[in-house]
Amino acid sequence: MQLVVGRIGRPHGVRGEVTVEVRTDDPELRFAVGASIATDPPGRGPIVIEGRRWHKGNLLLVLAGVADRDTADQLRGTMLVIDSAEVEPSDDPDEFHDHQLIGLTVVTTSGEQVGEVTDVLHHGQDVLVVARAGQDDALIPFVKALVPEVDLEGGRLVVDPPEGLL
Repeated sequence: MQLVVGRIGRPHGVRGEVTVEVRTDDPELRFAVGASIATDPPGRGPIVIEGRRWHKGNLLLVLAGVADRDTADQLRGTMLVIDSAEVEPSDDPDEFHDHQLIGLTVVTTSGEQVGEVTDVLHHGQDVLVVARAGQDDALIPFVKALVPEVDLEGGRLVVDPPEGLL
């Protein structure tokens, strides 16, 4: 399974640098100089990082073969991906990677089937996107009070939703 670790944004300057929306906890490792990273769509890569710097909180990359603003702009929106097998498991039993949660069946504490986790959003607080048959997706904050159990081996996640959440 592929994991998105970044998304190429707009060009920065006229020499081909690109901004990157970082989607990894370890940008220093994932975007190291000399690293080759696969892309989605695959035809735009793999890309090789020739330079990296931070500018006003934004990651800027210099990519092999990208020497001007127009070439950099053609990469805008490209997802930078790695194989999930490259991600080290966490020692914290309450910490999960997105790819571990996506695909889990969601049930309530009373055993009622809710749906399946299709995405994890990171907007200040992690939020699970749960697809439900015949209904709009449910957005469930990923906090212990609402998600008391994550059973990776059993392929399920137990939620204790307050009235009105679902």
